[in-house]
Amino acid sequence: GYDTYQRHLERAEIEISPLAYMRGRTLDDAFIILDEAQNTTREQMKMFLTRIGYNAKAVVTGDITQIDLPEKRKSGLAEAAALLSQLEGIKSVRLTERDVVRNPLVQRIIRAYEKDSETQRKGRTDRR
Repeated sequence: GYDTYQRHLERAEIEISPLAYMRGRTLDDAFIILDEAQNTTREQMKMFLTRIGYNAKAVVTGDITQIDLPEKRKSGLAEAAALLSQLEGIKSVRLTERDVVRNPLVQRIIRAYEKDSETQRKGRTDRR
């Protein structure tokens, strides 16, 4: 529980660090989690991924349907997923609305947005 977590923090076995403080570091013997990575830029994602040291594992999570970057910026997560998917040592897991563990209504909301996105994409394609 909370006490165990606090003990690990005090022993520096767990570290919570903003992405901005990763530059220049090498994370050996570590399990590293980058959460909400859909909002990273290409440069931030590359910087994070190149911090992985010896005997380290990294997990990158994010939802590419919830990108909050300015409109002209591409998500570093989406780009890394496309660019690195075939590299040995890289694994990818994509979750769908069926994996949602919130209110069942959330699954239906996600489906409605996905359907609307498909309709909008078709509309752009039809106009060409």
